[in-house]
Parts: sequence; structure tokens; C-alpha cells
Amino acid sequence: MTTSNLAVAERDTFTPTNEIDPRELRNTLGLFATGVTVVTAPGLDGKPVGITANSFSSLSLDPPLVLWSLALKSSNVGLFKEGNPFAINILGAHHQELALQFARPMPDKFQDVEFETNTHGVPLLKGAQGHLECTVSFTQELGDHLLIVGRVDAIASEPCDPLLFYRGTFARLLSE
Repeated sequence: MTTSNLAVAERDTFTPTNEIDPRELRNTLGLFATGVTVVTAPGLDGKPVGITANSFSSLSLDPPLVLWSLALKSSNVGLFKEGNPFAINILGAHHQELALQFARPMPDKFQDVEFETNTHGVPLLKGAQGHLECTVSFTQELGDHLLIVGRVDAIASEPCDPLLFYRGTFARLLSE
């Protein structure tokens, strides 16, 4: 079998996109281990906003850009307009409860959370292994999510073991 025939034969075994079961898609996507972040921003009512997200990725080093996505049904979608500030707080292995706190609906997600704010009023979580202070450069509604591209304006890091998410649960990196 030639390479081109092999590619066609393999492609034919895949399910067309209009027939993909959402649960099976989620399970398959869950096989890709991700880091866990909390995205923070100043809220419209003066209360800070925080959202657990593992949809985060680097996009470009020059210029420094990152991307992440937020469900369109989130009440926080309106905070992420072009020019608005936000931060990506990269969590360490010891932050599992913090990740859960920011993932749950609750009136004050910052209750008992230590943080400081930058000059734009963006919360930076104390003890996070990294902070990326950003400004929204671009957004685009795609499917059921808002894709958010941010320009990185400032960084800080104190590396430690990462908090990972794999197959729908938290995981740890095995070190030698």
C-alpha cells in the first residue's frame, strides 16, 4: 500500500464530525494531560473573578501571546473584551483544593484565598508557581466557547511540581 493509499484508508476509519458523541469526544480529549490554571480578572462590581481553566496554551514567544477558552454560557464572558486585563495563575500540585474552589459556583471564590492585585486590579494568587499578567488582544466565538488571546505584559515564576488534569481527574507528575 502506498503512503497516499494508507492515508486515505486511515482517514476512512474516523467518524465524521456530525456523528461524534460528545461524551466520547470528552473522554478522548481527556487522554491529553494538561496543566491547571486559574484565570483571574477584576470584576465589573469590584469583586475579583477567578475561573479554573485547563484550556490554556502558549501561542507565540514573539510577540508574547497565550490563549485559553471560556464557555459562552459563563457569566464572566463579558469581562474578556479586547484591551481588558487578566492573569493566568499556573497551579502547583499542592493546589488541588484551590482549583476545585475556583471551578465551583459560589458567591465568593476568593474566600480564604491569599492574593495580591497588580496595578490593573487583577488578582495574582499567592503561591502559584507562575503568573502571566495579560491584556486581551483578540477574542473569537468558536462553537460553544470564546477563544481568548492575550498579550503577556509581565511574568513571574517559582517552579514546583505541576498540578495536572488527566481523564477527568487531577494527576501528579512522577519524578525520578
